[in-house]
Amino acid sequence: MSNKAVPTRDGFGEELVALGKENEKIVVFSADLEDATRAEYFKFKYPERFFNLGIAEQDVVGTAAGMSMQGFIPFVCSFAVFMTNRAYDMLRLDVCYNNTNVKVVCSHGGVTVGPDGASAQCLEDFAIMRVLPNIQVICPADTLEAAKATRWMAGMQGPVYMRTSRAPFPIVTKEDVPFEIGKATVLREGGDVTLVGCGLMVYESLQAAEMLKKDGIDARVLNMHTIKPIDEAAIIAAAKETGAIVTSEEHQIYGGLGSAVAEAVVRNNPVPMEMVAVPDLFGETGTPEELLVKYHLKDVDIAEAARKAVKRKK
Repeated sequence: MSNKAVPTRDGFGEELVALGKENEKIVVFSADLEDATRAEYFKFKYPERFFNLGIAEQDVVGTAAGMSMQGFIPFVCSFAVFMTNRAYDMLRLDVCYNNTNVKVVCSHGGVTVGPDGASAQCLEDFAIMRVLPNIQVICPADTLEAAKATRWMAGMQGPVYMRTSRAPFPIVTKEDVPFEIGKATVLREGGDVTLVGCGLMVYESLQAAEMLKKDGIDARVLNMHTIKPIDEAAIIAAAKETGAIVTSEEHQIYGGLGSAVAEAVVRNNPVPMEMVAVPDLFGETGTPEELLVKYHLKDVDIAEAARKAVKRKK
């Protein structure tokens, strides 16, 4: 694990430029937020394949879907809250119902959006997007993984949604580990409880595992970068081998990673579970760290949830 911290949006923007050089079919659409999403990296390099349609998310999605039907590979960029909320109908029908080859990449997810406040902090995008048929949902743990996921998205056929971050995230993955959709990576082995996180919460889970080690609790840590399709095999193995699971995410407690993991657990191997997530509240203005503390999304909160889950084991 590196001490270096970089926003995951940077990994996306840099990899998109590399892909643009390799494939002239890649086009990028922005809803007037290319600077914040890092789509501007592509804009500066390939302006003839970049389209800013203004603050009109619905038009962005519909146009991208149409371009995909002409053989292009469109990447659609905006803030998560604007794209998933304002353009939901178009995402549902133009992209998912028609199974078009549109890649939706949205920054500013979670409370670590920070000073932008509640109106810009999307805490419900996983729930909104994973319920739609045909689309896959990704939340990379760091900038390295964001870049790998971007390359994977460009090479596959069909809709994908990826959340990226405004705040810098510590690097917890390795350059030589490939990105595989729907396949979690084990970042730490353990036999007493499994900590399942996505995005920044993977780092917080690793920190929590070190805290738990001092209590004599051996925690496994899973980087669940894919919310849909969820890695049921890794979840079932965790349930059977560790007997307790704790999920953590910068998202509402309803409908996100915790819900997806719980669905797999109850169908296959019920074990005690705890969920660390935003407790049915909107965000507010503050620094990322202040908000993580306020909404109980820190390593200490994950460790406490793990202790509860371990106590509930039979």
